[in-house]
Amino acid sequence: MKSNTAMKHAPAMEEDFASLFEESLKQSDIAEGSVVKGTVVSVINDIVTLDVGLKSEGRIPLREFNRAGEPMELRAGDTVEVYVERIENRMGECVLSREKALREESWGKLEQAYKDQTHVEGVIFGKVKGGFTVDLQGAVAFLPGSQVDIRPIKDVGPLMGVAQPFIILKMDRKRGNIVVSRRAVLEESRQGQRDELLSRIREGDVLEGIVKNITDYGAFIDMGGVDGLLHVTDISWSRINHPSEVFSIGDSIKVMVTKFDEETKRISLGMKQLEENPWKDISANFKIGAKLTGRVSNITDYGAFIELEKGIEGLVHVSEMSWTKKNVHPSKIIAVGQEVDVMVLDIDSQKHRISLGIKQCETNPWQAFADKHGDGDTIEGTVRNITEFGLFVGLEGDIDGLVHHSDIKWGESGEEAVKEYKKGDTIKAKILLIDVEKERVSLGIKQLTEKPAGTEDDVKPARGKAAKSDDGAKKGSVVTVKVAEVTKDGIAVTLEDGSKGYIKKAELSRERKEQRPERFAVGDRVDAKIVSTSASGEVSLSIKSLENDLHKQAIAEFGSSDSGASLGDILGAALSQAEEKPKKTKKKAD
Repeated sequence: MKSNTAMKHAPAMEEDFASLFEESLKQSDIAEGSVVKGTVVSVINDIVTLDVGLKSEGRIPLREFNRAGEPMELRAGDTVEVYVERIENRMGECVLSREKALREESWGKLEQAYKDQTHVEGVIFGKVKGGFTVDLQGAVAFLPGSQVDIRPIKDVGPLMGVAQPFIILKMDRKRGNIVVSRRAVLEESRQGQRDELLSRIREGDVLEGIVKNITDYGAFIDMGGVDGLLHVTDISWSRINHPSEVFSIGDSIKVMVTKFDEETKRISLGMKQLEENPWKDISANFKIGAKLTGRVSNITDYGAFIELEKGIEGLVHVSEMSWTKKNVHPSKIIAVGQEVDVMVLDIDSQKHRISLGIKQCETNPWQAFADKHGDGDTIEGTVRNITEFGLFVGLEGDIDGLVHHSDIKWGESGEEAVKEYKKGDTIKAKILLIDVEKERVSLGIKQLTEKPAGTEDDVKPARGKAAKSDDGAKKGSVVTVKVAEVTKDGIAVTLEDGSKGYIKKAELSRERKEQRPERFAVGDRVDAKIVSTSASGEVSLSIKSLENDLHKQAIAEFGSSDSGASLGDILGAALSQAEEKPKKTKKKAD
């Protein structure tokens, strides 16, 4: 056990040590949190020992003296500034930091640079999530990936360890956070270049640029601070589907300024303008009707583009590809890269367009058929297709002829007669009409035999005959029809030549109240005007149109604005002079 005397002296001794320690601190004038100068005592392995004037020496890891971008040379006797974290720790050693000393030294300068938005020099020395670390003369800052350059950079390696300027975007001293940007410095430099370039740029200037971005409609070219648009149509005289076919992002190209808007500062560029226009003497080099050989450069839904020579392409519309292959995709007829013979059909030198035809370089099978056969000839063919309006028969030259269902059999409806045939059947038929221009051959089977006595003539004129003046069933002519069926939407009728027709409800009369199908009965005979004929041969008619024509005619012949005659007077006069015409539009059957 300790004696009472020792216990009495212990507090006194502790007070003496404390007072002596505080006195030593006052004498050294060194405080925790301050930056002081220290002398390197030794550099052993990775530890630097320093004397800062305290009773014990401090040790700092060697890595804290290694500044990014600068060689490290540290020897015994060198004087360096360090930050005093603690004057004495539990081990009796002072705790020093070189990094914090540098940070404190540079922080004030950085705050001023941030306030003035001036450049600060730094070195990129590490990569972290979302960006990079930058040494700003001792202070560590964060450089976001989006702030490295104006354009995305795949390899940042060349920028690492190189001293370069930055602009401070954000800083928080309490948290020790600093965010910097290299991109802002580059944009400042580009702005100067941009202003200088815009001040001297002129239409027609040839400049070098870098492909910055590629879109469906063109590419944006960076000409050193100024961007211009190179439209896809101005890349080449040849047809370009997409700019990526010609160049990639980052490519260096030469372009011409085709248009410069001084107000909006928009610049339009061209590449093809640097070459001679191959369309300049197009009319002299190509003649309509000339036969040429070209290469299929592209195929679309509506046709194919044929390259005739470099920079010159023409379009073969799908309708000009084949005499016989209809309603098929162009890719089923020709292929990209194939050489084909074409004929020049039309030239538009202003719009840089040439219309071409492939089928014109081949024999027209319709003309060849017409040269070999005539109306009334009997031919043989194979049933290729059966439709609601007749039989399509395959003929020589890979063309089709149509037997309308009304021309299949005497005294029998077409719907029933067509059931006797199937695809692949070989049949004989008589040629009723050959129309080379419309590419039609009308055939008849029943015409191979005489019409049986007493058989009602329900034969409809062959397709294409309606255009003849002696036919009586052409568009615009007035005919008398027989009501075959009454529906809620109109009336089905039969023309005198046996063809089928229809009068819509709205075409039954000029008067709305009279536009009622129930006014008519099956068997009634009605005068009407032919409006149109469908591909299937059905005729559309109108009573309303006929009444309108009669009305106009009556006004022209018997009425005027000065006569004071009423509409009833006018129509009465007109009807009185048309004694031979039907007294009513509608007549009951005998």
